[in-house]
Amino acid sequence: MLIRGTFVQCPKLGELVILSDWLAAVDDSGYITHFENAESSTSLELQRVRTALILPLGTFLLPPFNDLHLHAPQFLYQGTGLDLPLLEWLHQYAFKAEEKLDSDPVLARTVYRRLGQRLVKAGTGAVCLFGTLKGDTNMILAEEMQSTGIRAYVGKVSMDISSRPSYIEASSSAAVDAARAFGEKLEQTYSVTSQSRPSLVHPVITPRFVPTCSDELLHGLGALSAEKGWRIQSHMAESSDQVEWVRKERGEDDIHIFKKHNLLTSRTIQAHCTFISSSSPPSSKPFVDLHALGTAIAHCPLSNIYFSASRAFPLREALEAQIKIGLGTDIAGGYSLDVMSAMRMAVAVSRIREGERVRTVSSDHGKSLAIDWKESLFLATLGGAQALGIDSGIFTVGAPFDAQQIRLFDPRSGIGAGALDFFELEMVVTKCHEESYKKPDLTEEMIEKWWCIGDERNREAVWVQGVKIFG
Repeated sequence: MLIRGTFVQCPKLGELVILSDWLAAVDDSGYITHFENAESSTSLELQRVRTALILPLGTFLLPPFNDLHLHAPQFLYQGTGLDLPLLEWLHQYAFKAEEKLDSDPVLARTVYRRLGQRLVKAGTGAVCLFGTLKGDTNMILAEEMQSTGIRAYVGKVSMDISSRPSYIEASSSAAVDAARAFGEKLEQTYSVTSQSRPSLVHPVITPRFVPTCSDELLHGLGALSAEKGWRIQSHMAESSDQVEWVRKERGEDDIHIFKKHNLLTSRTIQAHCTFISSSSPPSSKPFVDLHALGTAIAHCPLSNIYFSASRAFPLREALEAQIKIGLGTDIAGGYSLDVMSAMRMAVAVSRIREGERVRTVSSDHGKSLAIDWKESLFLATLGGAQALGIDSGIFTVGAPFDAQQIRLFDPRSGIGAGALDFFELEMVVTKCHEESYKKPDLTEEMIEKWWCIGDERNREAVWVQGVKIFG
């Protein structure tokens, strides 16, 4: 496949690159084999022997989003039940929904199929999923993600402690055995796709969080991850009530418990980490420790507002510690499946933190705690890919061709797509029909407008591993 047009990406935090009129060549396995200006000698030679798909004016390609934290069964009640503190909410809503899907495979398949469809429409190309306790239900989740064509890390939840007696595993050893059996079955089922492409669906070891996992279970899961090389996901220091419960019942903090059981590794993504430091302002030591371990963080700004309201995640401090960070929607603790909402919320929360910093210190000198829209776009794309340990998130030779096609305006009229308006551009595009008039290039301001108020109406196509899965 050859595709020619404007490519947009964030190769590093805070940097946005717009590559106008470039050409990408993609091989049969879905990898980029050529990426240069469309008028380079090599690009022209490729176009002489193969026909390129040419993107129209007003359209660009961007790496798809990576959602690092989503509870798939909780999609059943997305947008409801956000009226309780975290531990009560889990008992009242989350466990019931998960148990319901475990008992009804037809409902589970319906929910998971719709989830995959919604994710792709929202521009998500990779997702890290919490499932349920039952292996068969998690295989349904894997099947639906594979069918959708999305990159999916599917986690069979492990928990041997629960406030709901009917939703718990029999013992720590049974839970470890079940995690092993699920992971091995998933790998055997999806080791290679029928087109000889790399598998897009993988197991991830998923201790729910410390309050639902005994030390024996955590130890067993840490050993299983080391043996298999499987990724790990969990929640860490999410809310004040959760943190206090762990200190009271276990006598130490989340981070120390996970670390001693070998669950903080370069293959680990921990969601939230809002209360990882008890000091105010937050101490940098926990972040330095996580960086040294290679552990990534899934920043979930929307659900943090509901369940960590007394404190905002110290995002700038974590970035300064060079931790791998991406964004998570945290369905259903967060009500929006769209990573664009997570980006906007991450910026808004960081600006509130910066305002509080300036208000409470004697001088406003120092590093701003606010992030900007370009930094959030990095977190949603390449930052998330780095946290997942995948090579996507950027257009370069050797990377998989993962992309979403975004329409900003109609090339014939200049009228904005969806919620976008470019009034001056409408006049300019009309003149583009004159042969001597230069067609306008896309600008940062246009992309920022899309970042602020764009939606699904702007998304025309999505590719994962070179396969068009939407549009």
